[in-house]
Amino acid sequence: MDRAAADVADRRRRAVAAGHRGELGKAARLLADPDPTVRAAAVGALARLRGLEGRHLREALADSDPGVRRRACEEVGRGLGREGGDRAEAAAAPSETVELLVAALDDDEPAVVEAAVWALGEAGAAAPTVVHRLMVLAGTATPLCREAAVAALGAIGDPAGLPAVLAALDDRPAVRRRATVALAAFDGEEAEAGLRRAAGDRDWQVRQAAEELLSDA
Repeated sequence: MDRAAADVADRRRRAVAAGHRGELGKAARLLADPDPTVRAAAVGALARLRGLEGRHLREALADSDPGVRRRACEEVGRGLGREGGDRAEAAAAPSETVELLVAALDDDEPAVVEAAVWALGEAGAAAPTVVHRLMVLAGTATPLCREAAVAALGAIGDPAGLPAVLAALDDRPAVRRRATVALAAFDGEEAEAGLRRAAGDRDWQVRQAAEELLSDA
């Protein structure tokens, strides 16, 4: 390892260590490091310390490196998942956090969009205002992002998202499986009809998921 690489590795270790030692200030400073792997580690450290504030998140989501932007979305999603617990009583995500995640849906990197979609799904009941954006992504984005959008619509469970979930039953197998599972979050004849339709799908995993949900109804 040359000296430059060794210096980067040392700074990255310091960023990780800051998250374990409660060194919030050091983690925040390393968010401005010239190396993206160090900045990503700093995002993780701030999240571990529950110190990933709006200003830090805004900076990370504006980073030139997609890996840093994706890490920021992932850490926010993990934090929302921990705090929300039961989706029926999910803690409200800060409005600024939701706004920043929604803005990340316009990212040029699909991996960042997927992570932002997942994070919004983890917000659960706190993110009903983004249902329309997720519905659009469920029908127009890359396959991975469509899959994530359908899963997020199921996690949020807003009735307005049901048409997009039903439409996803015509997508590729991985998306159809997600859509079938997502239907568990919806009540009514349309959702049940969707499950019965999925029970006759040509993909055995889709059929299995539908049959299990129908048997539990």
